[in-house]
Amino acid sequence: MNAFIIALEMVLGICFLTQTGISAQVPVSESTQTCIACHESIHPGIVEDWRAGRHAAMTPKLAMAVKGPGLKVSSAAVPEYLKAAAVGCAECHTLRSASHQDTFSHNGYDVHVVVSPDDCAVCHSQEQEQFAKNIMAHARKNLAENPVYHQLQETIIGSSVFKEGKVVSEPSDSLTQAETCFYCHGTILQVTGIQTRDTVLGEMDFPEIDGWPNQGVGRVNPDKSLGACSACHTRHQFSIKMARKPYTCKECHVGPDVPAFKVYTASKHGNIFSSMSDTWNFNAVPWTIGRDFIAPTCAACHISQLANVDGDQVAERTHQVSNRLSWRIFGLIYAHPQPRSPDTTIIKNKDGLTLPTGFDGSVAKNWLIDEKTATDRTASMQAICRNCHDTGWVTAHWQRYEHTIRTSNAAVLTATSIMGEIWENRFAEGLSEGKNPFDEAVEKKWQDAWLFYANTIRFTSAMAGGGDFGVFADGRYHLSERIRELEEWLDLRYRIDQNSGRGIPSNTAP
Repeated sequence: MNAFIIALEMVLGICFLTQTGISAQVPVSESTQTCIACHESIHPGIVEDWRAGRHAAMTPKLAMAVKGPGLKVSSAAVPEYLKAAAVGCAECHTLRSASHQDTFSHNGYDVHVVVSPDDCAVCHSQEQEQFAKNIMAHARKNLAENPVYHQLQETIIGSSVFKEGKVVSEPSDSLTQAETCFYCHGTILQVTGIQTRDTVLGEMDFPEIDGWPNQGVGRVNPDKSLGACSACHTRHQFSIKMARKPYTCKECHVGPDVPAFKVYTASKHGNIFSSMSDTWNFNAVPWTIGRDFIAPTCAACHISQLANVDGDQVAERTHQVSNRLSWRIFGLIYAHPQPRSPDTTIIKNKDGLTLPTGFDGSVAKNWLIDEKTATDRTASMQAICRNCHDTGWVTAHWQRYEHTIRTSNAAVLTATSIMGEIWENRFAEGLSEGKNPFDEAVEKKWQDAWLFYANTIRFTSAMAGGGDFGVFADGRYHLSERIRELEEWLDLRYRIDQNSGRGIPSNTAP
């Protein structure tokens, strides 16, 4: 009986849905019906996930008729042939097929495997435009095409091989890259050929895509667009509820280099979320502070459209995450103002390196946002905070936060000054010798100081707490320990290096 009902629905072109208490009868295109006819049994998880989502419950025409802040279709015009049916399999996977390198003939349709931000832009143009200006969209390039970061990457995920009495790092392979750094930063998806597979429906041809699967935020798609909307709005339900919960951000921002999630869970905000979020409304647009939720998640601070209980807008929805950020606290190697361009490979510091700061703490000012922009962005973020906290609380928090940026940068400068002396005396080989500054054991100690510990300190301060993460849990204790270890390492090398001529005086025998 159930199979008969499903077949009848497809014949009639109607999809009966119940989602969050809303019953709807939404037409489904003939093309999508064809897809469902096979994939409902082959990939039931995909089909049922789609049925549970808003795309299945709403046509673009109905969505475009929404007035006010609840409007989710930002494109002024949507092709007529797409307006009258649910957004289903065919509407996404046959869209702009001529632009996709991965398009292939499949049961009479020109289908592409990867749905890209440029496909989503047909209905969500504003979101795509904003995301394209986001540093996340350039995450793959910013890592892979920055020679300094590339050296750091290879010392972490490259193969360590013992040759002729020394450990050398050999380049990582593409499979390792895809499940490590580029899992989040994004791979390059490139069609390398056609593969014939023996399926339950007989032999079929499919494109072979190098770098697939991947949903990294800076993925290079077969249509040359950048990014993956599914990094946050996981397919095929594309839930706003999921995108608003911190678990989605946790996938990449868990630490220890970017410890946002673990710090959040230990903060007062995270405690409230863990205890009370089962009663919150994660689907409301706009998201009303105090009514739909009572403590911020990542999305509330950085992305979501927020309103107060009087209906006044507190923050515009944005997919350009830096819009509310003045500081880039992920130290490279120091915290610094946000870059002007999301493509950070164009930055050159005073030493000609593709870094936003110099090793001496100087800032590549021409490539970073100016003071007015920073002030405006801080005001946007503080406007959100003041819906739950008074001005005195917010001001005092920011004073602590910016003080932490200064003191953590000063500590990193101390560590880097010691490391500079180590390089100067050729106790380790650095950039001045054209060598990798991250691969030797003492360089790893220095790297930990800013990549893990200073970052944890800053994230803890920025997110209004996190308790022990500011002190003993990868915080100030470990940062000060690393500085002392670097000092003692240098002192010991002076003592044992008979040729340096620069032994440090001591009251004790070496």
